[in-house]
Amino acid sequence: MSPRREAVTVTDTFGDWTPITVHLNGDISARQRTVPYKGGMFAAYPGDVVFSRIDARNGAIGVLQEGIAKAVITSEFPVFVPVPDRLDGGFVKLVLRTGNFLAALRTKASGTSGRKRITPDAFAALRVPLPPLNEQRAIVAAHRAALARAADLERKADEVEARAMETFEAALGFGPPAPLPERPVFIASFKDLDRWSHEGILRATLSLGKMEPRFPIVELGTVGRVRYGLQKSPANRPGMHPRPYLRVANVQRWRLDLAKIKMIDVPDRDTPIYRLEDRDILLCEGNSAGLVGRGALWRNEIPDCVHQNHVLRARMDASRIVPEFALAVINSTYGQAYFRSKAKRTTNLASINSKEVSGFPLPLPSLGEQRELADGLSHGRRLSEELRRQAKAVRSVAWTDFETAVYAAEDDAEAVVRPSPR
Repeated sequence: MSPRREAVTVTDTFGDWTPITVHLNGDISARQRTVPYKGGMFAAYPGDVVFSRIDARNGAIGVLQEGIAKAVITSEFPVFVPVPDRLDGGFVKLVLRTGNFLAALRTKASGTSGRKRITPDAFAALRVPLPPLNEQRAIVAAHRAALARAADLERKADEVEARAMETFEAALGFGPPAPLPERPVFIASFKDLDRWSHEGILRATLSLGKMEPRFPIVELGTVGRVRYGLQKSPANRPGMHPRPYLRVANVQRWRLDLAKIKMIDVPDRDTPIYRLEDRDILLCEGNSAGLVGRGALWRNEIPDCVHQNHVLRARMDASRIVPEFALAVINSTYGQAYFRSKAKRTTNLASINSKEVSGFPLPLPSLGEQRELADGLSHGRRLSEELRRQAKAVRSVAWTDFETAVYAAEDDAEAVVRPSPR
């Protein structure tokens, strides 16, 4: 490689130049900025290696993609140009993400703690294995083929899960939603304009959301109890009675993410009120449109766990409703459409309340039919998850194979980054 130091001169705007930033995962994207930088500005073009002096050691180094024809950066982002007849673009992009390369890059950082930088000369001094060009391309081709296999498995996983949900909804009488008109011009009541989902208003106005359920419909609040959790405040910081509690971040669709659990103070007398019980349904109150009504099932994963007020709890009457079935309806296309249509918007946030959750129209087959439908959907989702696990394993092996292929010949390494002649 060789350094590129092409100055860019603009006036009041960037013109046809695009300001960019380099993320810690190596991706490069356009900045949301219209005013030119005050200091010197420099050019980068597709295929160039660009890195952040400060954050390169944390992974902020990548190859500019074809989608940005003319990029502009400051002197804090050195640019290097790979020699095309020595270095394949796909190869260098992957090498920059290897653990060996990033570890070597971190050793080149210099300066005071917290402000250490990678200089262009330090980057140029790095050495990595350089197979012949045809071998580089073969290694990259093998890696891309493995990623294609992983993507195919993920596509199949999506199809399996979608078919399982379609079968579940069809059994309830909820077919796929009718397509929206190409020119959705309509009149809506002023009272509906605070709703988050324009699609929900349109479907209701044009009667596109009407279904013909095959079972009686009851409100969720008649077969279960919905309540809020604890509101976090300085008064209940962990103290004499610390309890684990669930936040919105812990409640994903269909699953719980319990990797990070925080604590909140709950006196013994109040713990039974907020403590979660086996097979409670947990619903996200909101924050963004994608979070509204997102649900998962609690299976006593953590003893004496409570929940925050932004996570609503629905405790089902087991004599009338199977919690797994109720959750499946909530997470279905039908269920999510209901919550989107009921979500209230405040600035950029959206939310539902306990009244709307309690009013959720829930189909009520017999308990046996509920279990059968829930088990069928669960079987499809398990198959889908297995395919996704296989895809993840294929990606992991592909990356290991790439690093092994590259660094197996490390003893014969040749410098690929060379400082400009002095």
